[in-house]
Amino acid sequence: MIEIEEGSQNSEQILEEEGDHLEFNSNDLEIEGDNPGIDDNDLGIEDNFELEDKNLENEGHDLHEGNDLEDNCEQLFDIEYHVLENNRDDATVDVQNDDFLGKDYPPPFVGMEFESYDDAYNYYNCYAKDLGFAIRVKSSWTKRNSKEKRGAVLCCNCEGFKTSKEAHSRRKETRTGCLAMLRLRLVESNRWRVDEVKLEHNHLFDPERAQNSKSHKKMDAGAKRKVEPTVDVEVRTIKLYRTAAVDPLGYGSTNSNEGESSQHVDRSKRLKLKKGDAQIIHNYFCQVQLTNPNFFYLMDLNDEGFLRNVFWIDYRSRAAYGYFSDVVIFDTTCLLNKYEIPLFAFVGVNQHGRSILLGCGLLVDETFETYIWLFRAWLTCMLGRPPQTIITDQCKAMQSAIAEVFPRAHHRFCLSHVVLKILDNLGTVQDYEGFQRTLNVTIHDSLKVDEFEMAWEDMIQRFGIADNEWLRTCYEDRERWVPVYSKDTCFAGISTFLKDESTQFFNDYVNQQTTLKEFFDMNELVLQKKYQKEALDDFESRNSSPILRTGSFYELQLSKMYTNEIFRRFQDEVVMMSSCFGITQVHANGPLVTYVIKERQGEENSRDIKNFEVMYDKRGAEVRCICSCFNFKGYLCRHALCILNYNGVEEIPPLYILARWRKDLKRFYVLDSGSNNVDIANPVQWFDHLYRRAMQVVEEGMISQDRYMVAWQAFKESLNKVRLVAEKHL
Repeated sequence: MIEIEEGSQNSEQILEEEGDHLEFNSNDLEIEGDNPGIDDNDLGIEDNFELEDKNLENEGHDLHEGNDLEDNCEQLFDIEYHVLENNRDDATVDVQNDDFLGKDYPPPFVGMEFESYDDAYNYYNCYAKDLGFAIRVKSSWTKRNSKEKRGAVLCCNCEGFKTSKEAHSRRKETRTGCLAMLRLRLVESNRWRVDEVKLEHNHLFDPERAQNSKSHKKMDAGAKRKVEPTVDVEVRTIKLYRTAAVDPLGYGSTNSNEGESSQHVDRSKRLKLKKGDAQIIHNYFCQVQLTNPNFFYLMDLNDEGFLRNVFWIDYRSRAAYGYFSDVVIFDTTCLLNKYEIPLFAFVGVNQHGRSILLGCGLLVDETFETYIWLFRAWLTCMLGRPPQTIITDQCKAMQSAIAEVFPRAHHRFCLSHVVLKILDNLGTVQDYEGFQRTLNVTIHDSLKVDEFEMAWEDMIQRFGIADNEWLRTCYEDRERWVPVYSKDTCFAGISTFLKDESTQFFNDYVNQQTTLKEFFDMNELVLQKKYQKEALDDFESRNSSPILRTGSFYELQLSKMYTNEIFRRFQDEVVMMSSCFGITQVHANGPLVTYVIKERQGEENSRDIKNFEVMYDKRGAEVRCICSCFNFKGYLCRHALCILNYNGVEEIPPLYILARWRKDLKRFYVLDSGSNNVDIANPVQWFDHLYRRAMQVVEEGMISQDRYMVAWQAFKESLNKVRLVAEKHL
């Protein structure tokens, strides 16, 4: 007969709901002292708590003892961790196995969910170990005629008392009738939910005895095993590793002893940090989290507990990605050029065409495994939404990782980097300057694929470089960097042709000699400078009218819609409409008409004439030019504008006015999961929902002094109302 814990309010309800589908397969266990006497397998619990080799088990309490700042930081990390866990509309955060190995685990609460039973067991086991008690499985139940587990009760191993048969045993009595427990149940979404929690113990904690208990020994043994991470089809999951306490030497966690760190550890598998660097990283994260609850970071540790990779992202970056996820640059300049700090950055482009940070960190190496970890981490923080286009440097390992994590994204190489590498590798070619000019013409002036391939063949024959291995490799990857192959790819104004400010966020602040301490000392100042510049650009765009240079309807139309910088770029296209002439219809298929338009190019005295094909659909006023300016830059080219004007279209169709460039679009730099559904029993979701709504008021209130006063008054009134509710319950 199975004993269900007495005093459980949910016991009858659970049994009624499971009905005939459930079959209990274990008796209440008695585990005394350090000798359990029965294996968990007798309960039908598989002994497969395999932990991935990157475990973060950390016993370094003495290092941060008495540090209130870091204690608060840990609490804020816990809040953020569960906020991400509960924002699961678009992504899955894989809270598995060793994810919870670390320090100061939050107490369990009703509504907490896990990917599997093993994850739930391991979390409660780690929580117990930190507090100083051990756990066991009190009972579990499965589906009838099946081994599929449907529910379980985990309890403190001091639960219950000796049976009558054991009353005269000489063993020391270790059970106290403790009621602390955790009840789990498999729900419809195939996740394990906490249905009932009792946190109170009726005994003192004994960390030394708990350390030697079976449940904790199993956890320590399993931590050395390795499992392959699971991969979903579209939304990849990632193991989230808790922060390890750093040692005084700055090399890794306190789990590693000094002798091992100097003799047995492969230093190539950990970040090359100087003395105190790890503490600098830890202190920075703690300080930022005190003022930015939605700041998030991940640390990847190797088998010995040493730091391998670090990734962090703030709330503005996560929110900005919701508006500017069409194109992302993965900047690895510091890694490629062997800088003092192995810094990388995800960079996007904002409404003013300026670079914005979408996450950054430190990488130990440039291997496939490292990039997989990083891209999954970043994708998880972005709620599982991959970018439309991602631009990187040439790297086979990175290319394979992107294909794995972002299978639907357009992966392109930075053209300027490819061209520089070609020129570096062919520096000894005869007539180097002539080769450089020919290469640029071949790449930039080819409007069709066959034009490029013919020009490329002519180039390599002319300069006798057909046997150059590097050039052959570049040609094989041509679809990833030559513009003519990417005409259907959105670049949102990012120049893939010239090396400019858009591709490097920290370019003006980090050089080869910059140390980690110097970087973190100036990091917040750099971010604030960028944010202030964006705010100033917003203000100027909303409160100024640009000077018009022509009498075009199109120029006037977009001067009222686009931010100043983007309008100036578009304005150049309007001005250059005067260079276009000789529109000729060459083909018609019902409402779909193809035109050829001539354009004068070059200097005033020696202008060449070049033809451009433009397709126009009269039904929806859709227009497409062979130069593909709209996909490359985010606005229509002069050729397309001439065809619209030729067909009597006085305004640019809405299809070609991108929201990302509009100055009247309200952007709230606060992460929004896209759902207002809140679990009324989940305090973590209360925090997340209230925080997002409050930040929207803050963003609105910053627009003007009048709005600031209204927002401030609303906050005061809301606070008074909330306090009145609290006073009623006193």
